Amino acid sequence: MSWYLTYTVAYFLFMFAIGAYYFTKVKTSDAYLIAGWNMGYWSITGTIISTWCGAAVFIGWVGMGFSVGMSGYFKFALPGILVSMLLIYFFSKPLRRQRLYTLADLFSERFGKRAGVFPSIFSAFVYSVPTTALQIVGMSTIFNIVFGTPIGYGIALSFALILGFTILGGLVATIVTDAMQSIVVISGIIVLAIAAIIFGGGFSEIMKNTPQEYLAPLGEKGMGDVLVFALTVAPFYLVWQSTWQRIFASRTEEVAIKAGLTGFGIVLAISLLPYMIGVIARQFVPLDMRPDLIFSYVTVELLHPAIGGIVIVGLLSALMTGADSFILQGSSNLAQDFYHRLINPSASEKQKMVVARLSVVIISLLAVMVAYLMTDIIAMYQWALRLSATTLVIPFLAVMFWRRATSMGCFLSMALAAGTTILWPTLGTSIDPVFPGFLVSLCTLVSISFMTSHAGDESVKAVYWEDLPSAESRQGKESSTPHVTAKEQLQ
Repeated sequence: MSWYLTYTVAYFLFMFAIGAYYFTKVKTSDAYLIAGWNMGYWSITGTIISTWCGAAVFIGWVGMGFSVGMSGYFKFALPGILVSMLLIYFFSKPLRRQRLYTLADLFSERFGKRAGVFPSIFSAFVYSVPTTALQIVGMSTIFNIVFGTPIGYGIALSFALILGFTILGGLVATIVTDAMQSIVVISGIIVLAIAAIIFGGGFSEIMKNTPQEYLAPLGEKGMGDVLVFALTVAPFYLVWQSTWQRIFASRTEEVAIKAGLTGFGIVLAISLLPYMIGVIARQFVPLDMRPDLIFSYVTVELLHPAIGGIVIVGLLSALMTGADSFILQGSSNLAQDFYHRLINPSASEKQKMVVARLSVVIISLLAVMVAYLMTDIIAMYQWALRLSATTLVIPFLAVMFWRRATSMGCFLSMALAAGTTILWPTLGTSIDPVFPGFLVSLCTLVSISFMTSHAGDESVKAVYWEDLPSAESRQGKESSTPHVTAKEQLQ
């Protein structure tokens, strides 16, 4: 117990020292919400690794490996990572060039300021709130298993720690600490994987004692099941705000691409390990144990506390950085898309900073309320991905490639796709709601755009090739935004 407590206290003291330091340095909303568009290669690489490896990886994916085997990697992790790499490679330059904050910001610039309300709601409330809650629940589970803290108290403690750090330093502190924590995250998952192999008797014994369906890449149901699952999850990562934040926060387009591909390349490799740990754990963990408890149980049972404490800190790092990023994603939506764009376009820098930090509190409070109600960590996450994807992916592609798309077509596409995705399960069919959702989104966007004219406040551009007004009007911000030094960016 003393090892775990020492590591945990030291970790949080370090995090809050970093947060307090950047509280004195971050003076503008641009720096707080988007790191001043000024982060370097290693910072972006590290923050991508840390943000991706949150509760879904450490807790959810170990549990998925325990439940369905290695096919979970090909159903969930691999498709999401590959789509993220496609986003980085093909869209970093046109997106970074627009000098934006959020996906909703892009929609507002292209279709008029009210067009951003729908994607902002989805980003802030459908995705950011439940995924932040997922991190809070994950952290409370660690406190429960390691220290015996009741789950209810653990959720309250996790909420206080996450909110306290996030509200201090904003995205700059998050990215800088992410870069440091990525080393701990990677080390922790590798150590646990090695321990699981040793405890399982080595590869030969593991292969001999594990049913074939848990080792097969396509699982028990074959290619069709893997493809259907992958197609319902992967498209979301084209509009994942956390990756967009890292693109926007990068100092240059080149940094965004190189660091993004490096980060996701590393994630591609290490994401195999949680599933492998879950599969191996079937040999020495009670088979009726809840999948979301497997990671913590294996860590505490297999490793000496001196080593297990490092793994636990790795998990706490992953949970902390994931929560920070998701809160700041929702905060950007509230502060930029609602307050600055719709309510007070002439807001002073002081007003924008107050609202930015207030929005952090709002997202965090909503997340902790969801955390007390959450029962299925994986199902909640997957539902948020599905609904966000069917609502936002087709309009995003239209913004990037199709000048004929209109604001009315975009709005109705999002509204009807969301309604279809939500209501489809009530029909009792075996077809995943993502497929009719995407179909309705595409058909509505195309047909309504051909039937309606562009609104007066639209910027009729295909953003992949053409720049929005924001690309020029915000260029001056780069020179006026206080830069973080090279040392501070961990270059």
